[in-house]
Amino acid sequence: MTVEELVEEYSNMLFKICLVIVGNEWDAQDVIQDVFCRYIERSPIFNDKEHEKAWLIKVAVNRCRDIHRFKLRHPQVDLEEVSAYCELPEQSEVLLALMKLPESLKSVIYLHYIEGYKVAELVNILGISINAVKKRLERGRKALKLTLSD
Repeated sequence: MTVEELVEEYSNMLFKICLVIVGNEWDAQDVIQDVFCRYIERSPIFNDKEHEKAWLIKVAVNRCRDIHRFKLRHPQVDLEEVSAYCELPEQSEVLLALMKLPESLKSVIYLHYIEGYKVAELVNILGISINAVKKRLERGRKALKLTLSD
């Protein structure tokens, strides 16, 4: 059976299983993609169609559990819910703009301006040079200014 046929035959069933376990469409789609990628990478040999189906379901359920465990250890907040943490509407706009920055800029800007760490402290915390910290602060300020001026 080709991968296309496999996807056609089992993706809908796997999606429903994953949707029930992970509770949202996006994670369920990610799990299905991971399952078929593992199928392609490992090229397992099956005794029959039921063995193949059981393998796909088992991999999907295990991946769903991985996602569930990750979310328990690393709680996240949706961008739409961020405004609930702000007292003023302007603050939520700034916080949304900050969250959309690349990770390297976001962490430096947040730690410096919100948490109050000095540049020299950020060098030790992030393990980057003083020039890198200063450059990321500069780039982050420019990015925020562009985003907020629109």
